[in-house]
Amino acid sequence: MSDRLLTIPQVADRLGTSVRFPRRLVAERRIVFVKVGRHVRIPEGALAEFITRNTVSPAQRRRTHGRRAA
Repeated sequence: MSDRLLTIPQVADRLGTSVRFPRRLVAERRIVFVKVGRHVRIPEGALAEFITRNTVSPAQRRRTHGRRAA
């Protein structure tokens, strides 16, 4: 495993959130993490995969074919 291990504050900084959010992700097992003794670390690859998995693409705009609602 060549991924750099990130601390919870580092993950929060990269996500632009408080430290509570990545702690909740770990508690709910929504992100891969590594236990180093009693410390929790998140691999960079797992963070990138989490971001990719939760990225939402913009919706396609529907064509109205010239019809308008009243």
